[in-house]
Formats: sequence, C-alpha cells, structure tokens
Amino acid sequence: MGIILINSNFNRVKKLNSIIVFVFCIMGLTIPVFSQQGIIRGTVLDNSTGEPILFGNVEVVKTSIGTVTDLDGKYSLSLDPGSYSLEFSYLGFANLIISDIQIEAGKTIVLDARLHESTQMIDEVVITSTQARNSEAALATLRRLSTNVMDGISSASFRKIGDSDAAAAIKRVTGVSVNDGKYVYVRGLGDRYSKTILNSVDVPGLDPDKNTLQMDIFPTNILDNILVLKTFTADLPGDFTGGLINITTKDFPDKATTVFSAGLGYNPGMHFNSNWLTYHGGATDFLGFDDGTRSIPTDRRENIPFRVNAISDPAGAGVEFRSILEDFNPNLAALRQQSFMDYSFGFSTGNQKSIGKYTLGYNVALTYQNNTNYYENAEYNRFGLSGFSDIYDMDPREQQIGDFGTNSALLGGLAGLSVKSRKSKFSLNVLHLQNGESKAGIFDYENSDLGANFEAFQHNLEYTQRELSNVIFDGNHNVFDGNWDVNYVFSGTRSSINDPDIRFTRIREDFGSLTIGSESGFPERIWRYLDEVNYSGQLNLGRNYKFNNKPGRLKFGSIYTMKERNYEIQNFQILTNSVKITDNPDDLFIPENLWSRENFNGLTYDPQFIPVNPNKFDATISNIGAYISNEFIPFNKLKTIVGLRVEKYTQKYSGTNQDGDVFDDFVVLDDLDLFPTANFIYSVTEKQNIRFSFSKTIARPSFKEASFATIIDPITGRTFIGGFFPDIDVATGDEVWNGQLVKTDILNFDLRWELFQERGQSISLSTFYKRFKNPIEIVQYIQASNNFQPRNVGDGTVFGFELEFLQNLGKITHGLTPFTFNANFTLVDSDIEMTATEFLSRNRFVKDGQVIPTNRKMAGQAPYLINLGMAYSNNSNTFESGFYYNVQGSTLIFVGIADKPDVYSVPFHSLNFNANYRFGSEEQFNVGFKAENLLGQVREEVFRGFNATDQIFTSLAPQRQVSFRIGYRFN
Repeated sequence: MGIILINSNFNRVKKLNSIIVFVFCIMGLTIPVFSQQGIIRGTVLDNSTGEPILFGNVEVVKTSIGTVTDLDGKYSLSLDPGSYSLEFSYLGFANLIISDIQIEAGKTIVLDARLHESTQMIDEVVITSTQARNSEAALATLRRLSTNVMDGISSASFRKIGDSDAAAAIKRVTGVSVNDGKYVYVRGLGDRYSKTILNSVDVPGLDPDKNTLQMDIFPTNILDNILVLKTFTADLPGDFTGGLINITTKDFPDKATTVFSAGLGYNPGMHFNSNWLTYHGGATDFLGFDDGTRSIPTDRRENIPFRVNAISDPAGAGVEFRSILEDFNPNLAALRQQSFMDYSFGFSTGNQKSIGKYTLGYNVALTYQNNTNYYENAEYNRFGLSGFSDIYDMDPREQQIGDFGTNSALLGGLAGLSVKSRKSKFSLNVLHLQNGESKAGIFDYENSDLGANFEAFQHNLEYTQRELSNVIFDGNHNVFDGNWDVNYVFSGTRSSINDPDIRFTRIREDFGSLTIGSESGFPERIWRYLDEVNYSGQLNLGRNYKFNNKPGRLKFGSIYTMKERNYEIQNFQILTNSVKITDNPDDLFIPENLWSRENFNGLTYDPQFIPVNPNKFDATISNIGAYISNEFIPFNKLKTIVGLRVEKYTQKYSGTNQDGDVFDDFVVLDDLDLFPTANFIYSVTEKQNIRFSFSKTIARPSFKEASFATIIDPITGRTFIGGFFPDIDVATGDEVWNGQLVKTDILNFDLRWELFQERGQSISLSTFYKRFKNPIEIVQYIQASNNFQPRNVGDGTVFGFELEFLQNLGKITHGLTPFTFNANFTLVDSDIEMTATEFLSRNRFVKDGQVIPTNRKMAGQAPYLINLGMAYSNNSNTFESGFYYNVQGSTLIFVGIADKPDVYSVPFHSLNFNANYRFGSEEQFNVGFKAENLLGQVREEVFRGFNATDQIFTSLAPQRQVSFRIGYRFN
C-alpha cells in the first residue's frame, strides 16, 4: 500500500493526499458505465467432484450467442435486457438448461451450473428459476469434496457473526481456539503445532515469541474465507499437526462491487474513562507507526562512551555522553486522561472486464481500525511452593497489581490484479499491513522473595510497531489438450516488529522514603528490533488420467523457502546515583539531574549490550522440498490419496552467548525428513463420506527458541531464555555449546464421518490420535525465578473426538425455518512422559498425601472446546442476527518445576450477540450491531498446586462492549 515513515508534516500531508487521490481514482473506475446490456457470469462444475469443467459450452437457447468456459470453469456473456434460457454442455455429461433468467440493463447476474455425468442416465435437466450463489453452501461443497479433513468459515459468516478480524472469526471453526486474541490453536494443540499460510504460501510471523502468524492483523473485509486443514497431504507443508490455516484474500470478482463501511465500538468500562492510561507518543501513532519520537539516542551504535570514559575525558567523551543523555526521551510517567471509543473504516472495490480474448479483474481493499482498551486491577503475580510437606498453600513471591491502557491502530491495504485467457491465468496480489500499539501502566509492586521484602510502584511505557508486506505472483496454465495443468507461485514477504523505547521505572517505598536501587531494579530503556524476509517459490504439476475407468489425478512438484531474521535488543540501565527521587518518574530526566562535568554524581546510563550482546543474532532457514501425490479410485466409491513429501531443512544461527562465545552460521538443525501420507475417502452416498487419514508431520523450534537470547517483558516482568545449553565433549572434556532443542516428530491418525445436506447444513463426527516424539514445551527455568525456557520433554500422545453440526430448525416445525443452530465440540485427552529432571524436582516438593505420577497433561493442550451459535435470518435474508458462545477448558500453560507450580488457564465463557440489516432499493445499505462478552467474564491464568487454593498468575478484565457499523454498496 505504500505507507512509509514520514519525517515532516509536509510529507505526511503529501502522502495522505496521494492515498486519497488513489482511492477516488479507483472509485472512478467502479462507477457503472451506461450500457443497454446486462452481464451473466458464473462457474460450470462437475457435480460429482466439485471440480470446474474446462472448455465447456454455454449457449443462449434459440440464438447463435454462446461462449466456452476458461481454465477456472468460468464463463461470461453480455446480453440485451430480457428473459433467456442457457444451455450448458460438455462431452460425457448430460446437458443442463436453466430457464427464466432475467437480464437487466447494467446489472450483473452470477449463475453457477453443475453438470451430471451422462452415465447417470440423465439426458437433460431443466431448471426454471435462477440460482443464488451461497458462500456457506459453497464452503460446504468444498469441505465435502476436499481430499483433507477440512473445516472453515466463509465471508458470508464474517458478516453474520460480525467479527472484524481473522482471529475473532476463526474461533468459530470446529476445534479452533485463539490465545491472547491473536494465536490460533487447532484441536487444543499449542501454537507451535499450527501453521498459517496466506493464499497457500508460507509467510513469516510478526512475534518473536510465537511460531504462528498473528491472526488479528488480517481484517475480514479483505478476506474470502479461512480454511482449516486438519489432515496432511503431500502437497502441503510438513510442519503442522493440529491444523494448517489458509487465509484466502479476495480474488477474481464475479461482478462489480464497491463498498464503504464505518464502525464504532463502545465499552462502558474502557471508553470515555478519565482514568485511562497513556503517554505522550508521536504524531503518526494513529497511523500505526512511530514518527521518530521514540528513536534511540545512539543510532544503534555500539562505540558509545561509558560513564568511566566520560569522567576521565569530560571534554571529549563527556560531551558526547551528556549529549546522549539529553537525547533520551524524558517522559517516564504514565498519565491519566479520557479515552476515546473504538472506530473503524473500510473500503473495497472489484470488477472484471472482457478485453478481446482476455478477461481482466481487479480487487482493491483498504481498512483502518483504532481500538482502545483499559484494564483496571490487572494482576501479574508469582507464587511458589512451600518447602514444608504439610503446608499446601503457596507462598507469594512477587505481586503486581495496577491499571494499564492500550491504543492500537491497524492500517491495511490489498491490491489484486488478474489476467485470464481460456487456458492461462496470471495473478498479482500485494498486501501491506501496518499496526502500532501503545501501552501505559501504573502498578503497585510487592516483593517477598529470598528475604528481600519491600513495596514499590512502577510505571511502564511501551510501543510495538508491526509491519507485513507481501507480494504473490501466481500463474496457472492448462496444456496438452487439458490433461495437464501447471501452477507456479512466487512470494516475497517482509515483516518487522519493533519495540522502540520500552520504559520501565520502579520506585521503592520505605516508610515514606523513596529510593531506586539494585534490589528493586534500576529504570530501564529498551529498544527491540526484529526484521525478517521470506522468499518462497512453488512449482506444481498435475495430470488427470483414468484408472479402472474412473478419474484419477497425479500431482508432483517442488518448493523452496528461504527465511532470514535479524534480531537485536539494545537496553540501558539508568543509574540514578545521588539524584533526588520523587513520586513522579518524569523528574528523573530534568536537565539539572543529568551527569555533567559539574555534576559527576548525576543520572547516567549503563549500556547492557556492550561488550557482549546475546540478544543480537542473525538466523536463516533454508527449506528445499519435493512431493508426489496420486489420487485415484481403486474400488467403487473409495477415493485414495497417497503421497510422499521430502524436505531438506537447515537452520543456522549467528550470534554471541552470555559468556562471549561467538557463533557464525552455527547449524541448529540440519535434517532430511520424509513425510508419508495416505488418505482414504469412502462415499457412502453422494453427500455422505467416511474418511481415514495417516500421516507423519513435524514441529521445529523457532528462530528465537534456538538462540541465546534473554528477553524480558517489562509489564509482566517475565523473561524468556533461549534454548541452548552447554554439553561436555566426551573425548576432550571441553564444554561445547549445542542446540538444546531438537525437532518433534508426530504420527497422526484421523477418522471422520460426515453428512452434508441442503443449504450448507452438515453433521460430522471425528476421532483423532497423535503420537509425539520429543515435544517442545515452555517450562519454568529451574535456576531463576520468573524465567521461562523451551525444552524437549518426554514423548506424548493426544487422543480426541470432534462433533459438529449445522442444522436449520425448520425440520422441527415450519415456524422455526428462519432459525439455524450450529454447534461443535472437541474433547481431548493428552499424556506426556515426564523427563527424569522434572520428575525428581517435583518429588523434592511433594506434599503429604500427594503421589507424583510419571506422566502429566500436555502443555498447551486444551481438554475441551465448545462453540455454539443460534442464528436468525428472515425470508429475504436482509436481516440476520445470532448469539454465539465459545469456551476452552482449563489448559496447562507453563510447566512447573522444583518449587515453581504449574500455570493453568481458567475457562473464559465468551457470549456475543450480532445483528445485521440490509436495506434500500437494492439493499445497498448495511447496518450492524454487536455486543461482546455479555457474561462479563475475566481472563485469568492461575498457579495450581496439590490441595492448594489457586493463585492468580495473570488477570485481565475485558468487560462488556457494544459496537455499531454501517456500510454502503455502490454496485
């Protein structure tokens, strides 16, 4: 989209003006040109397979007008106003005639057709009314005919449910939950076992703490659907287990559409609240990026003066030292002011036009969201187990309670262009997402660990800037008389996440005396930088053939993915020396407090990243793969898909550890992996399937996990430690650094029965079993408090059931026809073998009457998931409303060790209401209402111990919120 950092008001205005001009130019393209003709478009499909029929005939009955479908099975005809009948035909299929099609001047009708094989003894089908396209029904057909166990959600459901981003929408899918409002868990498995791709191409994540992409950065108005594949086939990436989430952006439009929308959201506890916390940021925060207000005063240099140099050379190093001090932003205090409500804007447009033998299509979408949150009495605590076996209650170690406010701005743009002929199609899609989030908090802090008992208050100021830019070029060709198809995809993605100038100030209170010192922690200023590029290419070839007179398909291809991540933290401790401490942190950086040649005992900085910075590293991933897959029908009604994928995966690390050891392209992983897969689909009837699937997949450590990085979260005070550890070389006796983490190999078994009915209704029942070798979990660090580290733990298993149904209640009685009930349930049992270290450490703190088993539940695995929905739609589908409920069972989040208890999530019962109404002469207006968290639930995670009362680990109260939106469609 082209939003970039801008350093002057003139350039900002110029850039915004350019965007406005661009939007109105696009609007100009979408204004309907006066025409006496109307257009009818659609897709011709094979009814038994759901595949498009290429080069089929479409003729207007009793005329010489006609056309041929293209390589997507699509057709388009321009006709004078009137009533027509269309005849669809293709060799080996019964002709289909659709009658009474009303064409209006300047209007576009979308009409799909399904042809039956002529072997079914059908000579001709006559339909006397037009068919309306239904996205939910189309998604149900896609699921029924998919070679994978698949679930998903369509753009039509986005409108019904009213979710504004992909993270909120996807949790409606069977077996899917969302953690922290961003990260997707499928079948209750942690985020490392899920993978997100964009338009079937791998893209990098935006969070160094996670393996998966943050779903909340994708607004639903740029999406067609979200598909969740729960079983593996050889043409898919091998590094997922729970599910592969494919986010599909808007593609070739069927007809001209231009939509404007706007929305407002109100939370009584968060908005127009004069106690909301914020701080002075930059002028461009509302656009999702910092304008330089938070820039680092050293320009990221490492050849900067220290205090000792400044003292010994006050005229040289001292002058520069003072200059750097003066360039630190002096604002350290959070301030209270009145908050505003949430608001959003959206614009999208798309159309297609025939130019000779080519068809040109385009889509453009712009979106903007601004959300404000305020959390009162938020808690971040640390408790420990007592060393006495007869004392069950946990001891408080650190308690932190207070208020914090956030403001998040998301700016996104999508532009897509497609050119299509009969046998070829080329697509280019450009996506840019820009997100900035500021946080400000004031907390009361109490420490009672290791005898250091004191109370304090602290101010936290943060800003996170996330960017993702993606370009995808896609080519499709049908060759050799339609028996072969060739697809190639090239994708380039750049993502970054920067945390400029995180500010943490804790001031100790002792009987009215205010101090800052090493025991309570010196103030810190932190700059974090993450930049990642990802290049991916795919070549796929497919050939249709006959096996036992039944259709078969052979697919093979290759992939190459290269990722490179640059990560760096530069942090400074602020030493107050003899500076007078007040209850206002802003007083610390007043000019008279700063070190100078006249004030040697003034405030100084101490760079923590010099001379050794373990939090600066470069890492690369190279993944070369190939696959072959064969789909055929060996017996009547039994479809078989077997395949094999091979991946050569190499991950390297360059950086320095805490001891100063230097690593240059240190090989973290270097594996050649084979991924066999077999899927069997037995069609009991045309709309009823039984599926069985076997596959081997993998989970690999992330860049950050396979590092020496030590990364603190200033608000929670929790520290992540990378997954390297020292070994002793048996031959030499020397200490050698090796990657602690190894890959996780997983065997997957799935069995599913599914029944599809009219209007997208369906019922399915599934069971699955997974076996994990060397699973990776986040455990509490035994040597240090409030530290967490990824570790390989003992082997494990997961066994579960899924039930889903979508049913119109008109089957009970005709009066309930407007109501549709949907429900999905997932029930899971997990089991992990404890390592010897974990088992022995737990036994050291065993309580009277407690027996420590050798097995436990799997971290990140939810025991159950429930989604319920009751929707209402009137006869004309102009009014839709519904209640939607979601809950996830208590889940082990962090594994305890020694005196550190396990941390579990507390079930959050989410109940939302949504309503949409379309009106106007052509239903061009749309208004919506949504109410969230009707039950007023609090999000909590707790420490849990044997016979002990649960203690708060984290507690946040999102409160209830209502939102309104309005949209206008021009076409």
